[in-house]
Amino acid sequence: MSAALAARDTLGGGLRYGLLGLPLAFCALPLYVLVPNFYATQFGIPLAALGAVLLATRVFDALLDPWIGRWCDRLLASGSQRLWQCMAVAALALAGSFCALFQPATGSGGALWWLAITLLLTSVAFSVLTVAYQSWGSALGGDALQRSRVVAWREGFGLVGVLLAAVVPAIWGVGAMTALMLIALALGVWALRAAPRPPVGAPQHRAAPLPDASAWAPWHNAPFVRLFIVFALNGIAAAVPATLVLFFIQDRVQATGPAQGYFLGLYFLCGALSMPLWLRVVQRLGLVRTWFIGMALSVVTFLGCSGIGAGDVWLYALVCALSGAALGSDLALPSALLTGIVQRSGSTPLQGLYFGWWNLVSKLNLSLAAGIALPLLNLLGYAPGAREPQALQALTWVYCVVPCVFKLMAAAALYFHFIAKPGVHHHAT
Repeated sequence: MSAALAARDTLGGGLRYGLLGLPLAFCALPLYVLVPNFYATQFGIPLAALGAVLLATRVFDALLDPWIGRWCDRLLASGSQRLWQCMAVAALALAGSFCALFQPATGSGGALWWLAITLLLTSVAFSVLTVAYQSWGSALGGDALQRSRVVAWREGFGLVGVLLAAVVPAIWGVGAMTALMLIALALGVWALRAAPRPPVGAPQHRAAPLPDASAWAPWHNAPFVRLFIVFALNGIAAAVPATLVLFFIQDRVQATGPAQGYFLGLYFLCGALSMPLWLRVVQRLGLVRTWFIGMALSVVTFLGCSGIGAGDVWLYALVCALSGAALGSDLALPSALLTGIVQRSGSTPLQGLYFGWWNLVSKLNLSLAAGIALPLLNLLGYAPGAREPQALQALTWVYCVVPCVFKLMAAAALYFHFIAKPGVHHHAT
């Protein structure tokens, strides 16, 4: 084992690799949660137009991910230094476009075009950096425990980033959020330069027919396709409330100021704290059945949320805590299932490609959520700031009930594709 790979299992190696997870997670929450509310309330952009722009830019970005993953596989095959250089350029692009997205140099008349251009640039730079980062960690290899440590460092820093992104804008504003994002991104890329690196010419890279392998190769892997369907349905169920959460807090719960950040912080904190509990359940029931239980918890929680009214701050805090606990299963279990499927299929040289498709569906979920939920709310008579009973009822139904429909579809697909087929269930776990 090389000294670089041996450093993977040290505290310093874990810190240097994992640190970049913080700014990437910090960046993701504003992109998918704050942007719709920011442009709707600050510039008065109609929800239908806002949803169309978000859908178009995110779909375009998502479609690039498999090819970004394929490109990262090729860069890794010729040495991690080239991959790091690519990531440094992507980080510079991300920093500039992220600042422009939340500091628009235009009036209300040009805000929609500014949003479309800066969101697209930000999303593409974020995609390159994310897929390359995941591919780097995956290519380090090792046994199950070593791979788990690599992921734990990345996801642990990511949860810290999400918590900061939930609280900082609500308390200190968008300017402080942007400054913190830039500092953390610079530190993360700098630390990665000295992080453990996969060796040039490692067996997993030499065995891969990198120039000729098709970008569609994962779609010939039947277990991946089945998991992809479940993940997509479940992701839409999570993305709808993520898109609408600030509207719901402001107009349905009628909580303002720092309370918004506290709700988001509680949600993600409970997600982080619940992960060890879900892992204990996995030891008894396996990955698939545990994820099924997490889906059930989410459905029950959001059905209960439909009865919340103005001033029900503590009840909504309970909803945030329980839905955050359900989020823990979504964070910990699907990627573990994917890793097992990739390893058993012998496709480890194409891990970047698999991550590309995986990120594609994650982004399409958020795109469809914005493209469906925002125009639907507009059609039903809701606009930001509306407090009429009909408008609030529409917001409640779209925020609470629509996610339950998709979550139940995901649970049904999980049951019939994995749980009801003992051989597949054993293979997946």
